[in-house]
Amino acid sequence: MLRLAWTAARAAWPEIRATPRRAAIALGAGGPGMAPQPRRFWQACAIILPISAAAGWALPRFTLVMSPSIDAWLVHKAPGTIRRGDLVSFKLRHPLAGPAPVDVTKYVLCMPGDRIEMIEKPSMTPGAKDGWYRCNGKLIGISKPFGRKGQRLLHWRPTEPHIPDGMVYVGSSYSSGFDSRYFGPVSIQRLTRMEKLL
Repeated sequence: MLRLAWTAARAAWPEIRATPRRAAIALGAGGPGMAPQPRRFWQACAIILPISAAAGWALPRFTLVMSPSIDAWLVHKAPGTIRRGDLVSFKLRHPLAGPAPVDVTKYVLCMPGDRIEMIEKPSMTPGAKDGWYRCNGKLIGISKPFGRKGQRLLHWRPTEPHIPDGMVYVGSSYSSGFDSRYFGPVSIQRLTRMEKLL
């Protein structure tokens, strides 16, 4: 086994040794038959490798927000206690979101123990009703009977007068957002606190 590995390494060594020369030709030789410029290869490595390393470190730490419901383009994880008004991120599993869970970023609008009310009122859509949600008396959202693609939306109906312990109502001021108006409160344990960067 060791002999086989050694034979394979010896066979590969000429290819490994020739890689800088071949890359230099690709990066800087004036043409066939002209002298390669390995220095240009190493200069390119000196630029590309730090950028790649920085991107590999940074990308998992930041989230690009692709939703018009949030006043942010770029957010990052921010440890700390979740409070009203905080940005939070979580995985949403819902039939309207598709077969796989999707990453969602919303604002915390109503906290555990807060009074939650929903009043149904006639919708602009004939024969339908909208849900008007208030947290401690303040209007925090109005549901719609249909989504932008025409899908039927069923609004959440609270079964008790307060947000349950360990749960929060999430949403935004965006009238067409998909949030707790439709899927109800979310467990705090599922949430990651976020902060806006851009």
